[in-house]
Amino acid sequence: MEGVTESEKVGCRTEYATLKKVLVCKPAYMKIGEVINETQKHYGDVGIDTSIALKQHEAFARVLQEFGVEVLEIPAEHRLNEQVFTRDIAFTIHDRLFIASMKQAVRRGETEALSKWLTQEGIPAERPLSSSIEGGDVIIDEDTIWVGISGRTSEEGASELAARLPDYRMEPLCLQEDILHLDCVFNIISPETAIIYPPAFTKEGLEKIKSRFRLIPVTKKEQFYMGPNVLSIGEGRVISLPQNDRLNGVLQSEGFEVVPVDFSEIIKSGGSFRCCSMPLQRQ
Repeated sequence: MEGVTESEKVGCRTEYATLKKVLVCKPAYMKIGEVINETQKHYGDVGIDTSIALKQHEAFARVLQEFGVEVLEIPAEHRLNEQVFTRDIAFTIHDRLFIASMKQAVRRGETEALSKWLTQEGIPAERPLSSSIEGGDVIIDEDTIWVGISGRTSEEGASELAARLPDYRMEPLCLQEDILHLDCVFNIISPETAIIYPPAFTKEGLEKIKSRFRLIPVTKKEQFYMGPNVLSIGEGRVISLPQNDRLNGVLQSEGFEVVPVDFSEIIKSGGSFRCCSMPLQRQ
Protein backbone atom coordinates (compact mmCIF):
# COMPACT_ATOMS: atom_id res chain seq x y z
CA MET A 1 0.00 0.00 0.00
CA GLU A 2 3.05 2.29 -0.22
CA GLY A 3 2.20 5.66 -1.71
CA VAL A 4 -1.54 5.29 -1.02
CA THR A 5 -3.09 7.85 1.30
CA GLU A 6 -5.52 6.81 4.00
CA SER A 7 -8.42 8.50 2.19
CA GLU A 8 -7.69 6.46 -0.96
CA LYS A 9 -7.93 3.13 0.84
CA VAL A 10 -11.69 3.43 1.26
CA GLY A 11 -14.31 5.53 -0.49
CA CYS A 12 -18.02 4.99 -1.14
CA ARG A 13 -20.52 7.79 -1.79
CA THR A 14 -23.40 5.68 -3.13
CA GLU A 15 -24.73 2.14 -3.35
CA TYR A 16 -24.57 2.01 -7.16
CA ALA A 17 -21.37 3.65 -8.47
CA THR A 18 -18.88 1.32 -10.16
CA LEU A 19 -17.56 -1.11 -7.58
CA LYS A 20 -13.76 -1.17 -7.43
CA LYS A 21 -12.80 -3.05 -4.27
CA VAL A 22 -14.86 -5.28 -2.00
CA LEU A 23 -14.34 -7.43 1.08
CA VAL A 24 -15.86 -10.93 1.23
CA CYS A 25 -15.51 -14.08 3.32
CA LYS A 26 -16.03 -17.66 2.18
CA PRO A 27 -18.89 -19.56 3.88
CA ALA A 28 -16.48 -22.32 4.88
CA TYR A 29 -18.06 -22.80 8.32
CA MET A 30 -21.55 -21.54 7.54
CA LYS A 31 -24.37 -23.21 9.43
CA ILE A 32 -27.58 -22.39 11.24
CA GLY A 33 -26.60 -22.86 14.86
CA GLU A 34 -28.30 -20.44 17.19
CA VAL A 35 -31.33 -19.19 15.21
CA ILE A 36 -31.06 -15.39 15.05
CA ASN A 37 -33.52 -14.28 12.33
CA GLU A 38 -36.86 -15.13 10.69
CA THR A 39 -35.33 -16.79 7.61
CA GLN A 40 -33.25 -19.12 9.75
CA LYS A 41 -36.41 -20.18 11.58
CA HIS A 42 -37.77 -21.40 8.24
CA TYR A 43 -34.63 -23.34 7.27
CA GLY A 44 -33.45 -24.38 10.74
CA ASP A 45 -34.50 -28.02 10.31
CA VAL A 46 -33.07 -28.23 6.77
CA GLY A 47 -29.72 -26.61 7.48
CA ILE A 48 -27.14 -25.41 4.98
CA ASP A 49 -25.06 -27.55 2.63
CA THR A 50 -21.65 -25.89 3.04
CA SER A 51 -20.24 -27.45 -0.12
CA ILE A 52 -23.02 -25.88 -2.22
CA ALA A 53 -22.69 -22.55 -0.39
CA LEU A 54 -18.96 -22.49 -1.14
CA LYS A 55 -19.51 -23.15 -4.86
CA GLN A 56 -22.14 -20.40 -5.05
CA HIS A 57 -19.91 -17.94 -3.23
CA GLU A 58 -16.97 -18.77 -5.51
CA ALA A 59 -19.19 -18.12 -8.54
CA PHE A 60 -20.24 -14.77 -7.03
CA ALA A 61 -16.59 -13.74 -6.47
CA ARG A 62 -15.72 -14.85 -9.99
CA VAL A 63 -18.48 -12.68 -11.48
CA LEU A 64 -17.24 -9.68 -9.49
CA GLN A 65 -13.72 -10.21 -10.81
CA GLU A 66 -14.99 -10.58 -14.38
CA PHE A 67 -16.45 -7.08 -14.06
CA GLY A 68 -13.16 -5.67 -12.83
CA VAL A 69 -13.78 -5.69 -9.09
CA GLU A 70 -10.82 -6.37 -6.82
CA VAL A 71 -12.05 -9.00 -4.37
CA LEU A 72 -10.33 -9.08 -0.99
CA GLU A 73 -10.99 -11.95 1.36
CA ILE A 74 -10.96 -12.06 5.14
CA PRO A 75 -10.02 -15.56 6.40
CA ALA A 76 -12.98 -17.64 7.60
CA GLU A 77 -12.84 -18.79 11.21
CA HIS A 78 -14.40 -22.02 12.44
CA ARG A 79 -16.21 -20.35 15.34
CA LEU A 80 -17.91 -17.69 13.18
CA ASN A 81 -20.88 -19.26 11.36
CA GLU A 82 -22.26 -15.98 9.96
CA GLN A 83 -18.96 -14.52 8.77
CA VAL A 84 -19.97 -14.66 5.10
CA PHE A 85 -22.16 -11.59 5.70
CA THR A 86 -19.35 -9.03 5.63
CA ARG A 87 -21.69 -6.07 5.01
CA ASP A 88 -23.23 -6.47 8.45
CA ILE A 89 -19.97 -5.99 10.32
CA ALA A 90 -18.81 -2.73 8.74
CA PHE A 91 -19.86 0.12 6.48
CA THR A 92 -17.98 2.69 4.40
CA ILE A 93 -19.32 6.25 4.36
CA HIS A 94 -17.36 8.34 1.87
CA ASP A 95 -13.73 8.01 3.06
CA ARG A 96 -14.47 6.65 6.53
CA LEU A 97 -14.83 3.00 7.46
CA PHE A 98 -16.92 2.15 10.52
CA ILE A 99 -16.82 -1.21 12.28
CA ALA A 100 -20.33 -2.18 13.33
CA SER A 101 -21.48 -2.71 16.90
CA MET A 102 -23.25 -6.07 16.69
CA LYS A 103 -26.41 -6.66 18.69
CA GLN A 104 -26.11 -10.46 18.77
CA ALA A 105 -23.27 -11.75 20.95
CA VAL A 106 -22.78 -14.69 18.57
CA ARG A 107 -21.60 -12.24 15.88
CA ARG A 108 -19.27 -9.99 17.88
CA GLY A 109 -16.27 -12.19 17.15
CA GLU A 110 -16.64 -11.21 13.49
CA THR A 111 -15.86 -7.57 14.23
CA GLU A 112 -12.82 -8.62 16.26
CA ALA A 113 -11.55 -10.65 13.29
CA LEU A 114 -12.24 -7.72 10.96
CA SER A 115 -10.38 -5.24 13.17
CA LYS A 116 -7.36 -7.52 13.17
CA TRP A 117 -7.48 -7.90 9.38
CA LEU A 118 -7.82 -4.15 8.80
CA THR A 119 -4.81 -3.48 10.99
CA GLN A 120 -2.75 -6.04 9.06
CA GLU A 121 -3.79 -4.47 5.75
CA GLY A 122 -3.11 -0.92 6.96
CA ILE A 123 -6.71 0.17 6.41
CA PRO A 124 -7.85 2.71 9.03
CA ALA A 125 -11.21 2.40 10.76
CA GLU A 126 -13.22 4.65 13.04
CA ARG A 127 -13.37 3.86 16.75
CA PRO A 128 -16.38 1.60 17.53
CA LEU A 129 -19.79 3.07 18.27
CA SER A 130 -21.01 2.33 21.77
CA SER A 131 -24.63 1.52 20.81
CA SER A 132 -25.76 -1.21 18.44
CA ILE A 133 -25.63 -0.40 14.73
CA GLU A 134 -25.09 -2.92 11.92
CA GLY A 135 -24.02 -2.39 8.33
CA GLY A 136 -27.15 -3.96 6.88
CA ASP A 137 -29.09 -1.03 8.35
CA VAL A 138 -26.87 1.67 6.79
CA ILE A 139 -27.50 2.76 3.19
CA ILE A 140 -25.43 5.50 1.56
CA ASP A 141 -27.09 8.13 -0.65
CA GLU A 142 -24.41 10.76 -1.32
CA ASP A 143 -24.66 13.11 1.69
CA THR A 144 -27.79 11.42 3.01
CA ILE A 145 -27.49 8.30 5.17
CA TRP A 146 -30.57 6.11 5.53
CA VAL A 147 -30.49 4.14 8.78
CA GLY A 148 -32.87 1.31 9.60
CA ILE A 149 -34.09 1.25 13.21
CA SER A 150 -34.46 -2.48 13.73
CA GLY A 151 -33.90 -5.25 16.22
CA ARG A 152 -30.20 -4.93 15.35
CA THR A 153 -29.75 -1.15 15.12
CA SER A 154 -30.94 1.09 17.93
CA GLU A 155 -32.07 4.71 17.86
CA GLU A 156 -29.09 5.44 20.10
CA GLY A 157 -26.74 3.90 17.55
CA ALA A 158 -28.24 6.00 14.75
CA SER A 159 -27.97 9.13 16.88
CA GLU A 160 -24.35 8.39 17.74
CA LEU A 161 -23.53 7.94 14.05
CA ALA A 162 -25.24 11.26 13.30
CA ALA A 163 -23.10 12.93 15.95
CA ARG A 164 -19.97 11.48 14.34
CA LEU A 165 -21.07 12.76 10.91
CA PRO A 166 -22.50 16.26 11.48
CA ASP A 167 -22.13 17.24 7.81
CA TYR A 168 -24.46 14.45 6.66
CA ARG A 169 -28.23 14.20 6.70
CA MET A 170 -29.42 11.19 8.69
CA GLU A 171 -32.78 9.66 7.74
CA PRO A 172 -33.90 7.04 10.29
CA LEU A 173 -36.46 4.49 9.09
CA CYS A 174 -38.34 2.40 11.64
CA LEU A 175 -38.78 -1.20 10.44
CA GLN A 176 -41.42 -3.78 11.24
CA GLU A 177 -40.40 -6.20 13.98
CA ASP A 178 -39.85 -9.21 11.71
CA ILE A 179 -37.41 -7.40 9.37
CA LEU A 180 -33.75 -8.22 9.97
CA HIS A 181 -32.04 -5.24 8.31
CA LEU A 182 -32.93 -2.27 6.13
CA ASP A 183 -31.17 -3.79 3.11
CA CYS A 184 -33.55 -6.75 3.24
CA VAL A 185 -36.38 -4.39 2.23
CA PHE A 186 -34.76 -1.32 0.64
CA ASN A 187 -31.89 -0.85 -1.81
CA ILE A 188 -30.86 2.16 -3.89
CA ILE A 189 -29.84 1.06 -7.39
CA SER A 190 -29.52 4.38 -9.25
CA PRO A 191 -29.67 8.10 -8.44
CA GLU A 192 -33.45 8.03 -8.89
CA THR A 193 -34.45 4.39 -8.30
CA ALA A 194 -34.83 2.10 -5.31
CA ILE A 195 -36.18 -1.40 -4.73
CA ILE A 196 -38.56 -1.61 -1.78
CA TYR A 197 -40.85 -3.89 0.19
CA PRO A 198 -43.49 -1.35 1.31
CA PRO A 199 -45.09 -3.30 4.23
CA ALA A 200 -41.77 -3.17 6.12
CA PHE A 201 -42.11 0.56 6.81
CA THR A 202 -44.24 2.96 8.77
CA LYS A 203 -46.50 5.26 6.77
CA GLU A 204 -44.22 8.18 7.57
CA GLY A 205 -41.08 6.29 6.54
CA LEU A 206 -42.61 5.10 3.27
CA GLU A 207 -43.69 8.62 2.35
CA LYS A 208 -40.19 9.88 3.05
CA ILE A 209 -38.71 7.29 0.67
CA LYS A 210 -41.38 7.96 -1.98
CA SER A 211 -40.53 11.66 -1.95
CA ARG A 212 -36.93 10.83 -2.89
CA PHE A 213 -37.06 7.82 -5.24
CA ARG A 214 -38.93 6.15 -8.05
CA LEU A 215 -39.77 2.84 -6.41
CA ILE A 216 -39.75 -0.74 -7.67
CA PRO A 217 -41.86 -2.72 -5.16
CA VAL A 218 -41.30 -6.41 -4.45
CA THR A 219 -43.83 -9.00 -3.36
CA LYS A 220 -43.84 -10.78 -0.02
CA LYS A 221 -42.41 -13.90 -1.68
CA GLU A 222 -39.66 -11.90 -3.39
CA GLN A 223 -38.78 -10.25 -0.08
CA PHE A 224 -38.47 -13.67 1.56
CA TYR A 225 -36.08 -14.67 -1.23
CA MET A 226 -34.04 -11.51 -0.60
CA GLY A 227 -35.24 -9.68 -3.74
CA PRO A 228 -34.19 -6.20 -2.56
CA ASN A 229 -30.75 -7.47 -1.52
CA VAL A 230 -29.19 -7.18 -4.97
CA LEU A 231 -25.66 -5.82 -5.40
CA SER A 232 -25.14 -2.89 -7.77
CA ILE A 233 -21.72 -3.05 -9.42
CA GLY A 234 -21.92 0.00 -11.66
CA GLU A 235 -23.18 1.15 -15.06
CA GLY A 236 -26.69 -0.03 -14.27
CA ARG A 237 -25.64 -3.62 -13.55
CA VAL A 238 -27.14 -5.51 -10.62
CA ILE A 239 -26.33 -9.01 -9.38
CA SER A 240 -29.61 -10.74 -8.57
CA LEU A 241 -31.03 -14.17 -7.82
CA PRO A 242 -32.30 -15.90 -10.99
CA GLN A 243 -35.20 -17.26 -8.91
CA ASN A 244 -36.66 -13.74 -8.65
CA ASP A 245 -37.63 -13.78 -12.31
CA ARG A 246 -40.55 -11.32 -12.10
CA LEU A 247 -38.43 -8.72 -10.30
CA ASN A 248 -35.54 -9.29 -12.70
CA GLY A 249 -37.88 -8.70 -15.62
CA VAL A 250 -39.04 -5.42 -14.10
CA LEU A 251 -35.43 -4.33 -13.54
CA GLN A 252 -34.60 -5.11 -17.17
CA SER A 253 -37.65 -3.20 -18.39
CA GLU A 254 -36.40 -0.22 -16.35
CA GLY A 255 -33.07 -0.34 -18.19
CA PHE A 256 -30.93 -2.26 -15.69
CA GLU A 257 -28.68 -5.12 -16.69
CA VAL A 258 -29.39 -8.11 -14.47
CA VAL A 259 -26.45 -10.42 -13.77
CA PRO A 260 -27.96 -13.67 -12.44
CA VAL A 261 -26.04 -15.64 -9.80
CA ASP A 262 -27.50 -18.57 -7.88
CA PHE A 263 -27.24 -17.86 -4.13
CA SER A 264 -30.09 -20.16 -3.06
CA GLU A 265 -28.07 -21.97 -0.39
CA ILE A 266 -26.58 -18.86 1.18
CA ILE A 267 -29.89 -16.98 1.47
CA LYS A 268 -31.13 -19.71 3.84
CA SER A 269 -29.22 -17.89 6.59
CA GLY A 270 -30.98 -14.58 5.93
CA GLY A 271 -28.75 -12.63 3.54
CA SER A 272 -27.89 -12.31 -0.13
CA PHE A 273 -25.51 -10.39 -2.39
CA ARG A 274 -25.44 -7.04 -0.61
CA CYS A 275 -25.08 -8.77 2.75
CA CYS A 276 -22.11 -10.79 1.46
CA SER A 277 -20.10 -7.84 0.14
CA MET A 278 -18.56 -4.93 2.04
CA PRO A 279 -17.49 -2.30 -0.50
CA LEU A 280 -14.22 -0.58 0.30
CA GLN A 281 -14.08 1.49 -2.86
CA ARG A 282 -16.56 2.66 -5.47
CA GLN A 283 -15.69 4.96 -8.34
